[in-house]
Amino acid sequence: MEIRPIRSLNDYNNALERLELIFDAKQGTTEGDELEILTILIDKYEKENFPIDLPDPIEAVKFRMEQLNMKQKDLVETIGFKSRVSEVLNKKRKLTLDMIRKLHEELNIPTDILIKEYQIAK
Repeated sequence: MEIRPIRSLNDYNNALERLELIFDAKQGTTEGDELEILTILIDKYEKENFPIDLPDPIEAVKFRMEQLNMKQKDLVETIGFKSRVSEVLNKKRKLTLDMIRKLHEELNIPTDILIKEYQIAK
């Protein structure tokens, strides 16, 4: 077992190949230990080199609505009038602080996603 930092794309690809070979290693074995360490190194490299940005707040709301089989009318109590729900979901109106709080509480969407800046449709 030779463990080295992942410093390049080539190192990363080699680490992924090795990970695939030892993926089913038993915990507590030499290969199991290597698997655990390799996973940590790969995760660190990916976070530094392939960061994933937070999703658009409105797309996150729509996604959560889809997961919960909700319709626009189901957000009336959370956001306000039916027309306001439509405006928000069509990005014609920004989320207010009160809406963000309610969406966080009722749909369990993280506030750091809901407060992210987004463009209003013109």
